[in-house]
Amino acid sequence: MYDGCHLRVATPTVQVRAMPSYMIQLSYSPTTLAGFIKKPTDRTEVISKLANKLGGKLVGSWFAFGDYDAVIIIEGASAVDMAACAMAVSSSGAFTKFKTTALLSVQEGIAAMKQADTLGYKPPK
Repeated sequence: MYDGCHLRVATPTVQVRAMPSYMIQLSYSPTTLAGFIKKPTDRTEVISKLANKLGGKLVGSWFAFGDYDAVIIIEGASAVDMAACAMAVSSSGAFTKFKTTALLSVQEGIAAMKQADTLGYKPPK
């Protein structure tokens, strides 16, 4: 499509969720873990208030074992808000790892697949 100035590529219509979702995976520092062992604490209310300050809401939080100690899902914050959250929380020193992943719904993922098929990308030879 040509609008007089720019060539526009038609993209498939996607029903985008009103609120983006993000997964946060974190690992506690040894000092933070020692504090939890000495005084077990539910941080759900603190996390929920932080999510609200970001313009989002806490969907859920879980302890985990393996590469990360906890997983948190926040819905509704913007990418800039989540970057600010990562900076503020990571700089506290309470964590050894703090990873934020933007999540797509299944419908958004399929729409991305369909759009990728229209891009005509060719790898270098």
